[in-house]
Amino acid sequence: METATRICVGQFVGSHGVRGRVKVKSFTAVPESLFAYGTLTDESGARAFALTMTGMGKDHFLAELQGVRDRDAADALKGTRLYIARDQLPAPEDEDEFYHADLIGLVATTADGEPFGEIKAIYDFGGGDMLEIAHAASGKTVTIPFTRAAVPVVDVKAGVVTVEPPAGLFEKVKPTPEELAEMEGGPAADEAVASENDEAVASDDDAPEAHEG
Repeated sequence: METATRICVGQFVGSHGVRGRVKVKSFTAVPESLFAYGTLTDESGARAFALTMTGMGKDHFLAELQGVRDRDAADALKGTRLYIARDQLPAPEDEDEFYHADLIGLVATTADGEPFGEIKAIYDFGGGDMLEIAHAASGKTVTIPFTRAAVPVVDVKAGVVTVEPPAGLFEKVKPTPEELAEMEGGPAADEAVASENDEAVASDDDAPEAHEG
């Protein structure tokens, strides 16, 4: 997890070839900057990595890593996030700019000023940045997209962000009949699938014909 003194700048995402080369994704504004910070560390700070860029993929870099000489060793690193010290980065040029690490620990409130929770981490699972928040009222951990619509106000100096939680954030997602069948594997699940299929047929029969024009 990011802390106030360390910032996540990249992540190992796989291996390349049989000689220990790794695939690494950069989280920096200028992707190539990942290789300009010198030695990187893992989340705990206990392990250090010295990377040398050897090529590029579609959305990642290829790199050699000291001490890693085969595919198994490279595969073992998959998912490891890479960090640098916060003071290795220049201060933002604009007072309204900030680093993701600056958000960790900030208080989240609603537009009405009601406490919502505390930001614990920021993740990107491929669809954009997500804020992980410890929800104050329920004690649950929730994630909301880090977009202008969901997080309209960020005030790092005040230590507060304003959030507009998406509708249905705390609603349980009802499993589909197929998921029920996979979980239960019993006749009831089969009936649920059959029932849905029957309803689908009935809906098709009852639906008005589409006409061109």
